[in-house]
Amino acid sequence: MSSRPTSRDSNASHHEGHESTPLLSRVDDGPRYDGTEEDNNDIIPSPAATSLRDIQTNGVTPTRSTKGGHRWPTIVAICTLGIVVLAIIIGVFFAPAIVEEYAKEALVIEPTNLSIDSFTPTGVRARIQANFRLDASRVHNKHVRNVGRFGTFLARNVESKESKIQVYLPEYDNILIGTATVPPVVVNIQNGHTTAIDFLADLVPGDVDGIRQVANDWLEGRLETVRILGKADVALKSGFISLGSQSISESFIFEGSNIPSIPEYNITRLNFREVPISTTGRRGMAADVSLSLVNQYPVKLTIPPLGFDILVSNCAANEPYIRLADATTDTINIEPYSDVTVDVGGIVREMPKPLLRTCPGSQSSPLDLLLRDYIHGNDTTIFVKGSNAPVGETPDWISQLISSVTVPVPFPGHTFDKLIKSFSLKDTHFSLPDPFAEPGSDEANPQISGDVVVLATLPKEMNFGLNVTRVRALADVFYKGDKLGVLDLQKWQPANSERIEAKNGEEAALKIQSEITDAPLNITDSNVFTDVLQALVFGGKSIQLKVKALVNVEVDTVLGKFIIQDLPAEGVVPVKPVSSDGGFSDLKPNIYDLKILNTGKTSLALQASVNFTNPTEYTAHVPYFNIHILNNGSIIGDATARNVNIRTGNNTNVVVEATWDPSTFGGKKAQKIGRELLSEYISGFNTTLTFQTHKDSIPNQPELGKKLSKFAFEIPTPRLSAPGVGDGNGKDGDQGPHFIDDATFHLLSSTAQFTLISPLQYSTIYIDTIDATAFYNHTDPVGKICYNYPFEVPPGSSLSPKLPVDWSIDSLGYEALRNALGGTLKLDAKGTVAIRLDNWTETVWYVGAGIGANVKL
Repeated sequence: MSSRPTSRDSNASHHEGHESTPLLSRVDDGPRYDGTEEDNNDIIPSPAATSLRDIQTNGVTPTRSTKGGHRWPTIVAICTLGIVVLAIIIGVFFAPAIVEEYAKEALVIEPTNLSIDSFTPTGVRARIQANFRLDASRVHNKHVRNVGRFGTFLARNVESKESKIQVYLPEYDNILIGTATVPPVVVNIQNGHTTAIDFLADLVPGDVDGIRQVANDWLEGRLETVRILGKADVALKSGFISLGSQSISESFIFEGSNIPSIPEYNITRLNFREVPISTTGRRGMAADVSLSLVNQYPVKLTIPPLGFDILVSNCAANEPYIRLADATTDTINIEPYSDVTVDVGGIVREMPKPLLRTCPGSQSSPLDLLLRDYIHGNDTTIFVKGSNAPVGETPDWISQLISSVTVPVPFPGHTFDKLIKSFSLKDTHFSLPDPFAEPGSDEANPQISGDVVVLATLPKEMNFGLNVTRVRALADVFYKGDKLGVLDLQKWQPANSERIEAKNGEEAALKIQSEITDAPLNITDSNVFTDVLQALVFGGKSIQLKVKALVNVEVDTVLGKFIIQDLPAEGVVPVKPVSSDGGFSDLKPNIYDLKILNTGKTSLALQASVNFTNPTEYTAHVPYFNIHILNNGSIIGDATARNVNIRTGNNTNVVVEATWDPSTFGGKKAQKIGRELLSEYISGFNTTLTFQTHKDSIPNQPELGKKLSKFAFEIPTPRLSAPGVGDGNGKDGDQGPHFIDDATFHLLSSTAQFTLISPLQYSTIYIDTIDATAFYNHTDPVGKICYNYPFEVPPGSSLSPKLPVDWSIDSLGYEALRNALGGTLKLDAKGTVAIRLDNWTETVWYVGAGIGANVKL
């Protein structure tokens, strides 16, 4: 085997072919037909040749005078005949060297058209059209130009008989790539005369295996230089004079840009649709493709319908390609220097199993690898191999030839950046982390459930039934460009889809619905999450969360079910605020059914039922949540919710536990603040409580709890409803709590008895001591009560014992009391009270205003 050309410099020893190469050229200075070369040193020039060289070199031949007495007519006749005979001898026998040089420089061939007349059972019949002329002005040597013009003037026309031209590739073991049968051709060889050549030539392909070898080298980019050798035996005559047969051998070298390349093309139409493929109702997928390319050559032909196999890459490069579809082309009409349209129809009858098989050491199949490049806008490569099954009346030799060649064809990708038209999350349900979950598990993160509704644009090329049956994804969630977290939908979620046909100029769409359940939301940036909550709680406006995801989709088509991986999707999810005006005013909490679960020296463990309104459209499940309760910057207790399900609208009977223990949570300062808060609260002052998260607020999310503590929120202290006596508010419609409902003063016994309201339904409060003063008109004392004997205050409304009163007899207040005998009088009260609940005791101050007092003897 001879080595293939690998260097662009391999043509150093060859002649380069071009348009000015003569049709008929001598090979005295080149290789013979049998491959040997003549030694120029062994050639003995003839006298005629010597004379011709003298002419070329301006040589002068000495002449001698003759004194013979020949008669002039005889001398003229002999000279004329001699000159004619010498011209014939020179033109016929001794001038090839000069004629060859003349022809090489003077020859001008202008191809006007090359077309395929027809395809024959063995090859192609080509029609070749060109303009032929000899232009003496192109010849540089004056003597060669003159001799050439004289010789061609005498010969006028030269005719070649039918001949066969064999074309070889010397660097490929001299394989025969084709044979051309050329009919007789007549040309006018006089200077400046143009001959229009128009003939049909039969072209027959040669060694098919050799052609395939060259074609594969070309397709794989290894054919940097190629030398083509043409050989022919051509019989010539000029008029009635036969010029004999000449063996012609000429080589041409092509390299670099002179080697034809696969033409660039554009896909102008692509359409996928369902088609029946059997009488039993079985259906397949058809692809209609139109390609546009430019014919840059003066070639005209009509290509008959051809069949091809469409192949795609396997898992590894050394594995055979996977046959995906079969395709046929319509008749292709090619005109010189014009655009060419190629219509291709392909059918996928079924999805090949190797295409869906997971590659070793990978989680992807060949289909995944193919689609991954396509849907990310990257060019993919498919392989087109000629089918060995003839199509219609296409000759067998064409099918055999193209079936041996596989052509890689770049297929442009299709970006899906704007695939999602809309994205919404309905019936959204949030779940906080489970306190008993393993760290790192799904249950250790906040979770989201709901109905995802996606409206996706369908590319106009997709005109077939498509149903999405399952989806899964890994989605990044962003707020104002910053990443909030990752929504983990790695578990398959059931889905269904509905095609929405195109209308009003819009593209068709696919409505995909999927119900997701307990999808973990991994908060990656607690600062961003804090911003989100702050906007939702205090902003009073909806926010936009952007979702970017890579989605795996299981689709059901006529080819069966298969999975498309890493489909890019992007959408915006609007989230509505907690309250329209910011804060928690729309929650409207109401606390009732307060219970004392346990007491300590400084602590109370409480339980209460809460009614509140959820103004949003979202629901939630709270397995565990703990929050600190503060007043004036000090922690005085905490509240805990367990297994709470929050519905939209009204939520009732929500059980919350709380701990009151200022001294333990905040020390002496907090104990003092707590005592002051209790005093103000029972006195009916407007008080507030501040709620703030901490590192243990949310199980398994310490960082999140600490970050959320930055935005503590404050609400009015909820009013406690006393059992059996309404809402605990005053009789006059004010909103302050009233633990003293009314009083009765007995003047003769100097005692007072009070109707007390306890907010506790299940526990009894004990009042250990009282030190209080009653006032009239806010400042005038009426009397003073000092009582150091404990008495109980049971749940609901109850009467106190008759407590002794020390009257302020000289005061205006006492005078007003006496004047109200038998009636009522509005009094104020100020004092300190020591209260007790089992083990817990506290001393508070009390200020009451507008207490209705009945005055009796």
